[in-house]
Amino acid sequence: MRIAVCPGSFDPVTRGHLDIITRAAGLFDKVIVTVSVNAEKSPCFSLSERVELIEKCISDLHNVQVDVMDELLANYVKRVGACAIVKGLRAVSDFEYEFQMALANKKLYPQAETVFLTTRHQNMYLSSSLVKQIAWFGGDISDCVPPEIHDIVKARLLRQRQMKEEIHYDNT
Repeated sequence: MRIAVCPGSFDPVTRGHLDIITRAAGLFDKVIVTVSVNAEKSPCFSLSERVELIEKCISDLHNVQVDVMDELLANYVKRVGACAIVKGLRAVSDFEYEFQMALANKKLYPQAETVFLTTRHQNMYLSSSLVKQIAWFGGDISDCVPPEIHDIVKARLLRQRQMKEEIHYDNT
């Protein structure tokens, strides 16, 4: 069985993420989407919430499962017996960082290959950070996130903005 791992913070999962996951599901027998901790980011959704959001979006992909990863990616890939790491690329700037990570993972676990899938043109601008910013200011995110989670994401981000504004006004 050919297993691939598709890692990311997915805060929140976007249509671009879902595109990469769906295409990977067509290439591998099993795809494990791993929601990972990123110490450099302040997430809007907890790990368990991110898992739930992804699961709502992949219910029709029977060879995809979601897991939480709090370890080196290479160690996780080895532990689950995966042969590949799937990463999505939007632009050349993504490639530099992802290429460096691919080389590090190859050094740590030579048996796994990193597979780069380029995003579809309609998703090239998408990132979780952009989705959060658009939603923060009340913009339309319907083209950015899967419909299964649109209302959840929008409500959470608007609520976080309101809470932050209340704190700001209370402190002035």
